[in-house]
Amino acid sequence: MKRKLMLLLACLFVGIGLVTAQTQTVTGVVISEEDGQPVIGASVRVADTQLGAITDVDGKFQIPNVPSSAKTLVISYIGMQTVEVAVKPNVKVFLKSNTELLDEVMVVAYGTAKKSAFTGSATVVGSDEIGKIQSSNVANALTGKVAGVQLNTSSGQPGATTPSIRVRGISSINAGSDPLIILDGAPYDGDLNNISSQDIESMTVLKDAASNALYGARGANGVIIITTKKGAAGQARVTVDAKWGSNSRATQDYNFIKSPAQYYEMYYGALSSYFTQLTDDKGNLVYPNPQAVYEQTNAAMTGSGSYGLGYNVYSVPSGQYLIGTNGKLNPNATLGNVVEYNGMQYMLRPDNWLDEAYSNGLRQEYNVSVSGGTDKSSFYASVSYLNNEGITVNSDYERLTGRLKADYQVKEWLKFGANMSYTHFDANSLGEDGSSNSSGNIFAYATRIAPIYPLYIRDGQGNIMTDKNGITMYDFGNKDNAGLSRPFLSGGNAFAANLLDTNNAEGNVMTATGFAEVRFLKDFKFTWTSGVAIDETRTNGFTNPYYGQYATSNGIASKYHTRNLAYNHQQLLNWKRSFGANNFEVMLGHEYYRYKYYYLYASKSNVFDPNNIELSGAITENGSNSYTTDYNTEGYFGRVQYDFAEKYFLSGSYRRDASSRFHPDNRWGNFWSAGAAWIISKEDFFDVDWVDMLKIKASYGSQGNDNIGDYRYINTYNIVNSAGNPAAIPNTMGNKDITWETNGNFNAGFDFELFKGRLTGTVEYFLRKTTDMLFSFPLPPTFGYTSYYANVGDMQNMGIEAELNGSIIKTNDFTWDLGLNLTHYKNKISYLPEERKTMVVDGVPGYSSGNYYYGEGEALYTYRIKKYAGVDPETGEALYYKNVTDEAGNVVGTEKTAKYDDADYYLCGTALPDVYGGFNTSFTYKGFDLSADFTYQIGGQIYDGDYASMMSSPTTSSKGSNFHADLLNAWTPENKNSNIPRFQFGDNYTAATSDRFLTSASYLSLQNINFGYTLPTSLTRRAQIEKVRVYVTADNVWIWSKRQGLDPRQSITGSVTNAYYAPMRTISGGITLTF
Repeated sequence: MKRKLMLLLACLFVGIGLVTAQTQTVTGVVISEEDGQPVIGASVRVADTQLGAITDVDGKFQIPNVPSSAKTLVISYIGMQTVEVAVKPNVKVFLKSNTELLDEVMVVAYGTAKKSAFTGSATVVGSDEIGKIQSSNVANALTGKVAGVQLNTSSGQPGATTPSIRVRGISSINAGSDPLIILDGAPYDGDLNNISSQDIESMTVLKDAASNALYGARGANGVIIITTKKGAAGQARVTVDAKWGSNSRATQDYNFIKSPAQYYEMYYGALSSYFTQLTDDKGNLVYPNPQAVYEQTNAAMTGSGSYGLGYNVYSVPSGQYLIGTNGKLNPNATLGNVVEYNGMQYMLRPDNWLDEAYSNGLRQEYNVSVSGGTDKSSFYASVSYLNNEGITVNSDYERLTGRLKADYQVKEWLKFGANMSYTHFDANSLGEDGSSNSSGNIFAYATRIAPIYPLYIRDGQGNIMTDKNGITMYDFGNKDNAGLSRPFLSGGNAFAANLLDTNNAEGNVMTATGFAEVRFLKDFKFTWTSGVAIDETRTNGFTNPYYGQYATSNGIASKYHTRNLAYNHQQLLNWKRSFGANNFEVMLGHEYYRYKYYYLYASKSNVFDPNNIELSGAITENGSNSYTTDYNTEGYFGRVQYDFAEKYFLSGSYRRDASSRFHPDNRWGNFWSAGAAWIISKEDFFDVDWVDMLKIKASYGSQGNDNIGDYRYINTYNIVNSAGNPAAIPNTMGNKDITWETNGNFNAGFDFELFKGRLTGTVEYFLRKTTDMLFSFPLPPTFGYTSYYANVGDMQNMGIEAELNGSIIKTNDFTWDLGLNLTHYKNKISYLPEERKTMVVDGVPGYSSGNYYYGEGEALYTYRIKKYAGVDPETGEALYYKNVTDEAGNVVGTEKTAKYDDADYYLCGTALPDVYGGFNTSFTYKGFDLSADFTYQIGGQIYDGDYASMMSSPTTSSKGSNFHADLLNAWTPENKNSNIPRFQFGDNYTAATSDRFLTSASYLSLQNINFGYTLPTSLTRRAQIEKVRVYVTADNVWIWSKRQGLDPRQSITGSVTNAYYAPMRTISGGITLTF
């Protein structure tokens, strides 16, 4: 028995020894190659097992019971290159940043692609760049970052709509040229303000046919793919970012007159010149001597007659005049004039309207995210809050967003995932933003009003008065202030209107997407994705019953309710297989998209209680309206990609698409692309040491554009009240024959990496040809319709673009990087239908609209305008050019004329720039980092209407508006060489529309500066904090343009105005914590 027991124990110990000999404990440390710091939270997994570990605060890990058969460790960390190393008892692993990968993976149409294998044209903007911006609209992250992309923002109002985006020019005259937005794989027609920039992993801009032909019906104008962040395998990571800052006006004033004294002196000069030359019916001077002119000018200039400004804000001693015989303000005049009216005293004192209009606002933003995962699942959750005060009264934007994104590998062959988001916003805005002719627009009003007019009504002691309701009394220029009338916008006070009126929008946006992924037969993957997006917005408008243009209506309450509902269903079948060096990828798909828009409006006036602005609180019906639009697209598509030895690449795609915007007989269109690339640097014969990678690529294909609005193929009518009976009147005329506008797109270029990756870039040539443009034809009034659409006309955009990135200095402690992108392109209307060739200018047939000329062979937004010929040195009158013709009517030359109506029109260049782009630089030194981003534009022209208005001579209809300081250099008998016409009251054509006011659209803008310091991990890890960074950032720092106050970034068409909310400069300090 004892022998048996000993034998059993011996066997047991031998067995334990054998088992122990078959496993081991693996330990090690993971370090960042970039800065030598430990990587906290990295995933270390034993390949082909369930064993793994997460690195601690020292970057160390330990994995017990690793079988001796295990060969490989897989180490991964978000934002870094995944590494595989051999299993050893102790390992030391260095991870590289993803930014150092020569072959990065980027999101493309319906999937991802290696940059080296991509035959098309695309640019990726990563989360680091996106996260720097302080705009609520994520589209602004692309400003100056992507070659070929132009962004123009008309309004700087917080929460303003998405800027105008153009990719490689403009493809159509009448159809929309906006790119398609794809959010996490599905078309997105919502407001980009509803997405937090902190949730975005990347934004990919697809620019050529090989990139976007798979989007067929809507891909003609480029595609922007927004991909939100997701979790990665490893320990859960918590990131907290908080910033606080200030908003201020980012642009300067025009150099207009701000001194009341100087304004009166200039007005006196203009009026005196007029009276000096004024004659009666017999040709005799009305005021025959200087003294008579002097007395008449002083008497008339501040009066209420045809020549008067209506207000005198200076007090002068009795018997003296405001302006002396030398044309200067009486030295005895004092600012502030007390006048009596109806037994009361009023103090007339001017205010600085712009100073009152603009003030600094506070901005605060908080973002919290949690992400993580295992080898089978991942998750990302975030909450973001933004409170952005505007720089004018009743202007702000508040937003709360939340996102949850997760996926789970249920089986080796089955994976599920979901992505949900919610946004609530509340915005107060100025309803008259951009309306240059409205008396409620504070921006236009404050810029153009003369500096002599009060904003407030003051008593005799200069105190601002209040009415019986305790409301501040404002000067509306309608005799409320001492019985005086203001000739400039009488009855208006935009500051008071913005303060007393409200325009509030509140809404909720929800999106939800789910997917299921099935792998089968080894090489196949099938993915079904379905999503829904709901955007509900309620807008309340109220105009006060006390003051302003609607006071006679006793207040107006307005309600708007809009609802956007979008569905997207997508099925993708992918096959991927390699046969030796031959690699194939095939994708087949189907997609259905539906977008419904609901609109409801109602308005009532005569409000009972101003504190209750519901419709039930008003009694007079002003009108109501509602409608619904329904837009659907459906497509079947496929793509084939092939490469040999990852050296030669071919790609082809095809999509058959249908759009509800066309008649059922014409809804379907066919779109395709083909591309090829060759990494020539991999050839044996290519032996250039300083070239790391050189790829040549080319593609061609076609895409469609249906962006003309709904129901254009049928006649539509408006229902009106006709003597108590419903009646229909024509609205739009349909054309059942309209179909896709087609865009043929050729792209060729090369990608390169030089000097061990120190210099990388892309240079490309592109040619976009639009055929069968969706063209709007005007109709005579007798038809009852104003216009109809037809497929006629061609347009072309041809250009070159380049993106360069260089690592100038790179050491362990110090780095210096530079980036540059530029685009040069020429736009041309290559064909116009004969019906639109209604005139010929400079030998070019075409038609005009406003100041623009649409001529065959000319660029879009070409100016048709009269040419300024300078000043007549003897009279000071403005001169213009006119044609000289021979007996046959042929133009043989030009001559000058002082008669504006006799002058001819000429083609005077285009608003489109010659070159545009951006450049950036960044530095790091130990824990410090500094970056600066610039955008620029060279060439193109802007018609500066605001400047023209301020350069006008005063007339009976324009008196009371402000003057530009350049008028101080106007022609006088002593200054005959001036190029500025005489400044004389009543001259209507001194600033008439001409090329004199075409101004260079070139500019340089410092878009962003970011300076930060990251604390050493040796300090932060003691508190279990992975990373702490404190920073200061500034957006819209400065702009340099041809003229002070001119902002060419406002519009691609060259039409700019100070009537829009000024762009905001935001300076903030913040802190980012990562746990």
